This record gives sequence, C-alpha cells and structure tokens, in this order.
Amino acid sequence: MFLGIDLGTSGVKSVLIDAGQALIAEVSSRPLVVTRAHPGWSEQDPALWWEAVTETLDALAASHPAALAAVEGIGLSGQMYGATVLDAADRPLRPAILWNDTRSTPECAELLDGVPDLIRHVGRKPTPGVTAAKILWLRRHERQIYDAIHSVLLPKDYIRLLLTGEKVSDMADASGTMWLDLAARDWSDPMLGACGLDRRQMPQLIEGTAVSGRLQPELAARWGMRRHPVVAGGGGDNACGACGTGVTEEGEGTVSLGTSGVLFVANDSPRRATGHAIETLCHAVPGRWHQMSVILSATSCLTWLAARLKRSPADLVQELGTAPRAAGDLTFVPFLDGCWSPRSDARMRGGFVGLAHQHDDAAMTQAVMEGVAFAMRECADAFRASGTELRRLLAIGGGSQSDLWLSMLATTLGIELDVPRGSALGAAFGAARLGMIAATNTPLASVLRRPELRGAIGPSAAHADSYAAAFDRWQGAVARC
Repeated sequence: MFLGIDLGTSGVKSVLIDAGQALIAEVSSRPLVVTRAHPGWSEQDPALWWEAVTETLDALAASHPAALAAVEGIGLSGQMYGATVLDAADRPLRPAILWNDTRSTPECAELLDGVPDLIRHVGRKPTPGVTAAKILWLRRHERQIYDAIHSVLLPKDYIRLLLTGEKVSDMADASGTMWLDLAARDWSDPMLGACGLDRRQMPQLIEGTAVSGRLQPELAARWGMRRHPVVAGGGGDNACGACGTGVTEEGEGTVSLGTSGVLFVANDSPRRATGHAIETLCHAVPGRWHQMSVILSATSCLTWLAARLKRSPADLVQELGTAPRAAGDLTFVPFLDGCWSPRSDARMRGGFVGLAHQHDDAAMTQAVMEGVAFAMRECADAFRASGTELRRLLAIGGGSQSDLWLSMLATTLGIELDVPRGSALGAAFGAARLGMIAATNTPLASVLRRPELRGAIGPSAAHADSYAAAFDRWQGAVARC
C-alpha cells in the first residue's frame, strides 16, 4: 500500500492506493482557515496543517486499519511558495505567508536590483508569490522575526519535518522559491545572498522520487503502520498533479479548467521566460523541468456569472449545448482576481466589453467561456515564445466536463485535447505514486502512466477564423483594462 498526502490551501486530502494503483480510500480534512489581516495578505498557522494531516490519517486508521498498516511509502504534495520560518528549536516564528499573498511587490524590484542576472539562475522574473520576496518583506517590516530565522521550509516540508524529523525539500517545490539554480538543480548562492540567507538555513535537496526519511516510530505506532514507511521527496501540487496524470515527457502537458486555470507543460531542459510572467520550474522527476502559467479565475468566472443571474453554472453551460459553435460578438476579460500570468498585474480586473441589449444569458455565458479560453491562449503563446512546442495536452478540472468549452479551447490553442475517462485523483494520487517509486524503486515509466481516455477534442476548422478574430478583439479589450 502507498499513501499520498496533499496539503492544499483549503484543506488536506490523503489517499491510499494499492500496488496496482487502485484507489482504496480517500479522506479530506475540515477546511483550513486563511487569515487576511490586511488587503493583499494571506496567512495560515502551520499548526493547522499538522492538525489537518493527523485528522485524515486518524480517519484512515479508523476506517481502513489493515490497508494503512501495510503502507510502504508515503508521498507529499502541497501548496507552493509559502514562507514557513522556524527558530533554532524548529518552532514557527509567525504564521506562514502563503502563495497568494501579494504584499511583497516592492521586494520583487529589490530582488532584481540585487541580482541583475537572476533570470540566468532562476529562469524568470520575481513575482509577489515567490518565497524569496516574502523573506525580503520580513527583513524590511519584521526585522526581529527575520533576525531569528534559523531555517525556512515550504508548507509540505514542514509537515515532512514533523513526520520524519528531517529538513528536506524536493527540486520541484524548491524551485518556486527563486533560490534554486534551475540548470544545476541546486541552491543558488547569489539568490540566497540577495535575501541575506545561506545554505545552512535551507533544507537538503533531493529529487521527488527519492527517499527523504522514514516515518518516526511513535507516528508509525499511532497509525498502526508496521513497516515504518519511507517518505518520498514529493513535489509541489502542480508537479504532483502531473505525476498523477503521467505528464513527464517533453511537450506533454495539462490544461486545467478549475477554479483557476493552469497550463502545465513538461520540458527536457529549463526554458527561460524573459518577456513573460510564466514559471519555469524543476519537475518532480529527475532530469525534467516544466513550465506553468496560471490564470487566477477560470470556472470561478462562470460561478460569478451564475450567482448574478441566479442560475446554476451547469444550467448555463447546458443551455449552450455541446456542439462546436462560432465565437460570439461579446467579449469577456476573466481577470476578476487580477492577472498573475503571463501578464503580472495584480491590479488588472475583468469585465464585459461590447455588452448590448441583445445579449442574453447564453451570450454572456459563451463570452465568459471564450474569455477563459483566450487567457489560456496567451499563456500558450508565452510558452511557444520560449521555445516550447505544445505536443499533447490532457484536459482536466471541472470545466473539462463541457465538450463545448473544450472545443473553444482546442480551437483557440490550435491543438487536440485528450479527455480522461472518469475524474482525476489529482495531486494526492501523484504523491502516492512518488511514494511507490521511492519505496519500491520501480521504473518511473511503469508507475507514472497516463490515464485511460474517453476521447479527444480537436480544433474546429469551420470556426477557426471567428475565434482568431475574437481573440484579437479580446487582446484589445485587455489592453484597456
């Protein structure tokens, strides 16, 4: 048996799989509280993470004791970028500053000034989400806390410390800090120095498939785990999600239509993104990297519209049918939470452009779906500008249940989309797969298989011109936002 633990922003999910990768059990914790003391702030108490992890494992021990007792390997996945700063006794000095905290915009400029050639080291320009900018904010605004920092861990790596007693991070998650030299897959001394840190304050680096330690004996006894399982390096949530869908080869990727929209593509070398705010990171498997671009509002735009119209999102989408259709004449900009990628502008906002009396519920719904597809097209264009060829994309997330939305996306991107059969198990499943590799040393290709497909949806040649014209109008609307 193998266990995957995913520490999300809103909760923890733990899954048990067997040697054939069949799902045996799945448990989610109670929701985690995010504290927002000031506009743009987002923090969590690390004690809540541990409570949520133990809650899920206690539940698995009660419901599936024999399966949990047989666990050989554990994989960890988690929310990325969070700054968890510890004192000399490994106690958190303050609440963790999370990935979606935007207070450190001025510190991004400070990083650029401190390391003018930082793109050569880390592959992209800094954004407020990265860990390095958060530490600079602490140096400027909470100097007493900063001076007491003995070590810095990412959220899931703090959980690892409590599980194993080891301070370890994997390449994928660590590369989001902006302290990792992407090509060398090692800490970057110039980037650490720009934040007043050094390697002694950093965890040991390993690959996501490697063993980081073993579960501490008292915890193994608590959960009845007879084999004292190993804990794999694991990865950030998106890299683990890619391991869950078998996306590891050059040009393979996923396009996710969830609350946010994510374009993820695997690479066989690090790709620098000099002109766009897209992320280049290490993958959770050795010798691989990936690019990632996130739009903060995807299906949440449809949820927003449904609430205004007092209808359900499913009802709005169903009204449009499933057959491909030409682009409409109404434009929607989906940046309701600002734009993170490929334009880094937290102040940008969304809205309808060209709204007229004749536009009904269906027209607004179609415009929202198109607007999200066009935002994903911008991300894809930024990838292509860096030299990445999009060869094969797997459509995942709740929005991928709509064939019409996938048709819009395929036509806009100019690429066929594979559609998996059934629901994806996500980052926790990918983490469990990494735990399996670490425990058994099974070849990656045998474990990280792609899911069974229900079909593929390709571009609609009949409507390609209308989407090209609509995308040009959309870009003009974005420029005015």
